[in-house]
Amino acid sequence: MQKPGDPARLAPTVCLIADGSISGTRLVTFIGAATRAGVDLIQLRARHLEGGALMALARTIIGAAAGTPARLVVNDRLDVAIGAGAAGVHLRGDSFPSARVRDVTPSGFLIGCSVHSEEEAAAADAGGCCDYLVFGSVFPSASKSADHRPAGLAVLRRVCGRVRTPVLAIGGITVATALSVREAGAAGIAAISLFRDCADLGQTVGALKRIFDR
Repeated sequence: MQKPGDPARLAPTVCLIADGSISGTRLVTFIGAATRAGVDLIQLRARHLEGGALMALARTIIGAAAGTPARLVVNDRLDVAIGAGAAGVHLRGDSFPSARVRDVTPSGFLIGCSVHSEEEAAAADAGGCCDYLVFGSVFPSASKSADHRPAGLAVLRRVCGRVRTPVLAIGGITVATALSVREAGAAGIAAISLFRDCADLGQTVGALKRIFDR
């Protein structure tokens, strides 16, 4: 029987983060295309929305992904994730403990957590309640301020070597750098602009899947 943190549960994974930069019917079309292209996981991050609107959006995304293996996790809002019928929740580093979430959620419910250092990753891993960790930023990213200092591949490698939980790398990753991320030990990647701004979504997702599904 697989347990939380077992790499067989989730990895390898290509995760698309829906952060509100695309909305309305464009978002539905985009999510549908991304999941048909092979995106495994969608993380809904929409802090500007109240609970009711967020739940409606989560249900819309689930509908857009229907018929594909892709799963939806809702950022931080466990109540919305459960109410919308999402596959899981993604916790911020300063959110409530993953063990508390595991205690009140059904078997198979995904729990992810964002971490930004070796110490945070080790602490999240020690509880054994997370299915995956998202670590970064690995490379410089347009979504971060100019003075933000990326962790780099060396730190990613140390994080992946220190934890048992699958690690998804985030931050400035491209198809060209994805192989170096995999070689550092990451089970997959999470991204926003990589998918939103690419010229060919199917080609981009396909290339990533070939890199991480080895």
